[in-house]
Amino acid sequence: MAEFFRKLFGDQPKSSSAKRIDTATTAPLSDQQIASIINNQNVQYEMQQLIAASGQSVGKLREHNEDSLVAITATLAGNANIPFGLYVVADGMGGHQFGEVASNAAIKVLAGQIMRKLHSFLFNMPTQQPEEPLQEIMETGFQEAHRIVQREAPGSGTTLTAALVIGQQITIGHVGDSRAYAVYPAGRVEQLTRDHSLVKRLEELGHLNKEEAANFPHRNVLIRALGQGDALETDVFTVPFPHNGYLMLCSDGLWGVISEKDILRSISDAPNLQRACQNMVDAANTAGGPDNITVVLAQIIG
Repeated sequence: MAEFFRKLFGDQPKSSSAKRIDTATTAPLSDQQIASIINNQNVQYEMQQLIAASGQSVGKLREHNEDSLVAITATLAGNANIPFGLYVVADGMGGHQFGEVASNAAIKVLAGQIMRKLHSFLFNMPTQQPEEPLQEIMETGFQEAHRIVQREAPGSGTTLTAALVIGQQITIGHVGDSRAYAVYPAGRVEQLTRDHSLVKRLEELGHLNKEEAANFPHRNVLIRALGQGDALETDVFTVPFPHNGYLMLCSDGLWGVISEKDILRSISDAPNLQRACQNMVDAANTAGGPDNITVVLAQIIG
């Protein structure tokens, strides 16, 4: 075994520092000290970190899942500290052939395009700015996903909502009626994306009020979807990460079933993000689970 490691790493010359005697001493922690660390509710994080979790369910009435998601989270820390995350939610269009194929292809193509474009920025030395603007990278990724969905799942379609987090900024790309939200600790929930649906358009034109829109019989009809039509119009914009709050992406199987109060309660009652996501999924299923349910929740700590 020693010979194996010599071949793997080579013999290292001994430096003078290797001869130094380490005079540092350590002592085991007492049970009281350990309990104090574990139960400390005012933890000060020296390193800023992005953390995330996700939840998903087929729901109560659907036989298979047409929702797809990607959640990639990383932290690059040292001389610089760069929280990085890429979160994508897609909802294949129900009633169309290959809806699940469309959503899965869309998230994989988009995530693959973005990660390839950002590889040098994230992993090459020295760290430099991305070669293309982030909004342009997002737009290009959506266009490529649109092309692949049309090729691989003709006649189908999918929503596609993506959030690229670098540092304190979120670059969002969006088509359809899956949503991105900012959730603030004071109890405010802000929808960041605009639904590309018939009911939303009628509401904007003044033909429906909010109550009528909530009970509109064709709420799931989209006027814009990835994979549909020759040209794709994508909403792309950049916003700050919500201060001390959360970024949330979800399909309409969540936001169309539970209220903003349920979302806030699910988060505030949970000990961590994983449980918060599961709380929301459980709430949507308890409310009937009429559709597939997908949620991603991200938070910057430190």
